[in-house]
Amino acid sequence: MRRARSLAVVGMLLAGALGVIASTQTWIDVTLADGAQQTLAVPGSDAIPVLTPLSLAALALGAALSIVGPVLRYVLGVIALTIAATVGVGAAQILLTLPVSATAATVTDATGISGVDAVGDLVASMALTPWPALTLLAQLILAAAAVFTLVTARRWRGSAGRKYRTAADAPGDSSRPHDAIDSWDDLSRGDDPTA
Repeated sequence: MRRARSLAVVGMLLAGALGVIASTQTWIDVTLADGAQQTLAVPGSDAIPVLTPLSLAALALGAALSIVGPVLRYVLGVIALTIAATVGVGAAQILLTLPVSATAATVTDATGISGVDAVGDLVASMALTPWPALTLLAQLILAAAAVFTLVTARRWRGSAGRKYRTAADAPGDSSRPHDAIDSWDDLSRGDDPTA
């Protein structure tokens, strides 16, 4: 089941990377009714403020999933599913309803006018770019990787962290004499070598 772990990790990393990239791209082009017909570009991080941190969290989950043990696989799968649902709902809302609230931060920064109603009066038109749809696709990939993790995690091979265990943790040859270095190692583990 090494391939299952790899698929889950790659899915989470891909979704997280797409989310981070999407947060810096223009999601909505807003034309203001201010005489000059000024057009503003609304980045994904303004349209969905939690997009960047949750996408970075998805990247971290993918990296952590490659080394954690059986119990934490389920925890990370649930967290990834929650992230996918949160960001996915936000992206779907923008795709389906194109709310003025998604543009409010950018319009307020450019004009100084705040409040959703005041911003709505100032906006003449809004046009979507492909990035909200790509973000929704990324969240579907993240959700699929999370569900796949939850379904297959029990059958994965042992943790990759095994290769990082110390010699004291590994079963070894106890026939050699106990020396000063071993005594320090005992102290490090909390054992008293003089007892």
